[in-house]
Amino acid sequence: MKELKKYSLLVFSLLSVTIASAQLSGGGEANPNLQTNQEALKAFQDKRFGMFIHWGPVTLRGTEIGWSRGNDVPTEEYDNLYKEFNPVLFNAADWVQTAKNAGMKYIILTSRHHDGFSLWDSQYTDYDMASTPYGKGVLKDLATECKKQNIDFGLYYSICDWQHPDYPVVYPDPNYKFHLEKEITDPVVKAQMDRYILFIKNQLKELIDNYDPSFIWFDGEWEWAWTHEMGMDLYAYLRGIKGDLLINNRVDKGRQGMEGTTKSNIYAGDYATPEQRVGNFDNENAWETCMTIAKQWAWKANDKIKSKEECIHTLLQTVGGDGNLLFNVGPMADGRIEQRQIDRLKEMGDWLEINGEAVYGTRGGPYLPTDHMVSTRKGNNIYLHLLKNPGGDLSLPFAKGTKINKAYFLDGNNDVDFNQDKASINLKLPETLPDDIATVIVLELNKSAVDMEVIERMRY
Repeated sequence: MKELKKYSLLVFSLLSVTIASAQLSGGGEANPNLQTNQEALKAFQDKRFGMFIHWGPVTLRGTEIGWSRGNDVPTEEYDNLYKEFNPVLFNAADWVQTAKNAGMKYIILTSRHHDGFSLWDSQYTDYDMASTPYGKGVLKDLATECKKQNIDFGLYYSICDWQHPDYPVVYPDPNYKFHLEKEITDPVVKAQMDRYILFIKNQLKELIDNYDPSFIWFDGEWEWAWTHEMGMDLYAYLRGIKGDLLINNRVDKGRQGMEGTTKSNIYAGDYATPEQRVGNFDNENAWETCMTIAKQWAWKANDKIKSKEECIHTLLQTVGGDGNLLFNVGPMADGRIEQRQIDRLKEMGDWLEINGEAVYGTRGGPYLPTDHMVSTRKGNNIYLHLLKNPGGDLSLPFAKGTKINKAYFLDGNNDVDFNQDKASINLKLPETLPDDIATVIVLELNKSAVDMEVIERMRY
């Protein structure tokens, strides 16, 4: 028999850290006593996998939501698409069932994107679903169905609004700069922003009072009109309405580009939001990667979607880094989610039906993620997610004084033979692994896996 190649993880250094409660910032420097609700945050982290939904009248053109206004679609045409928007095949139960079949535990819908259109019947604007041929909002049905199917419900809300007359930033504009910062000194602009802030507070209170979301997911905070002080004030206002509400870091100015990180308690927010990339390992600050299943956030005909392997690996790389994955779908203009997206999500759900123990309720580590392997842990178990077949034995460094009582494949519970010495373990693997996408091996320890040191860098 051909000799099996032996792979090993090379350790460069160890971090003397353990899993800690996530400590992002809560209410920011203006509200030092307003801390993140830790019970709500832990429940959020335990869910690990959620559905993002970008949807609105723009789906009639198949262009990107918000950003195509004045670019791919003339501004006047874009702003009047709502007069044609009639999603007669929208069915909240179907949307929630799709999320549930995917193994997702929460849903966040774009209640209002940068284009300013409101997906509910709002008393503060006529630019909303009540003014469409459909004639009514969709949030109540979705919130009710989420509760019925035991899925947490959340809402995306854009801070910027390029259609609102009181919002001073004009987009698109030749002088528009993505991260432009400038002080608001013009008294007219200040007055406009005062009115605008009252408008968004009224809308957000309306959303919380009527639909009881678990999360408010902000975006659009990068523009110069929104300030750090406004972000902290809005965070405190919303937590005053609902104490266990979770609010992402885009309510304030702490986000560092698409990496989405916030490392200082100066800024308000409960968790970080890397976008279209898997976040770096961080077991001290809660984070959630948001990513599209296709290329575009809103629906686009024949948009290229990710493969089954890419979808599952994205989820595992995220969870292995101690983050959540918010995976985006874009329903069509008639209200249905495209069947090929449904099918791809179901494949993820089928994998999680077998291996969900290694995802839900876990924390990342102790091995930092690589292209070949990620790890998660819960209780006395370490879960090794093999993303590539090592083609033979797998050797890993291991903590001294920690004994492995048993090793087995999570798929089928078949034992894995292993040897352990003072500083490492060697797993005897077959040439063909149980799952060609991602095989999970469970290591049962004689003590808590959560308390193990983190291996800073390794590869095999």
